[in-house]
Amino acid sequence: SEQLAVVIYSNRNISICCCNNEFQSTTFNKRRLQRHIEDDNELERDGFCQNPFFECLVAEVPEEHKSKEGFSVVGYALYFYTYSTWRGRSVYLEDLYVMPEFRGNGIGKGLLCKVAEVGRKKECVRLQLSVLDWNTPSRDFYAAKGAQDLTVSEGWHFIRFDGQNLDNLANEAPKD
Repeated sequence: SEQLAVVIYSNRNISICCCNNEFQSTTFNKRRLQRHIEDDNELERDGFCQNPFFECLVAEVPEEHKSKEGFSVVGYALYFYTYSTWRGRSVYLEDLYVMPEFRGNGIGKGLLCKVAEVGRKKECVRLQLSVLDWNTPSRDFYAAKGAQDLTVSEGWHFIRFDGQNLDNLANEAPKD
């Protein structure tokens, strides 16, 4: 079977890989990134500034293979860096998404591997991510690539403050 040509771009406006080994250069159009953030200004401010809060890779297929809805960007991986006082530099994969009609073509694996490669180039010692308990296909996908589920083995719980609880906590901060 013919391999689907998929180019993966970063939000740094440079081509960083192509799954069919033909490298190209292009400008990433941030508005084509499928996202759950309502405000385009927020996405631009946080990811396309001098010191971005996140980095992103997008997978783009040639125009002749675009989605039923007419999109050529068919997947993305959004990640950022963290630091562990126990282990050092880490990369955190916040979101990995491939449109359903393009799954099974190695796009998700390509994006995941590129995030790992980017992390290793920055001397990260681990790649971390969260998966919802009901998302068995994703859990199986990551496990097949060697990921460890730390939920039971290490007893980690993910804790979150948001909304009013975050505001309350911030308001209790010692004053300068």
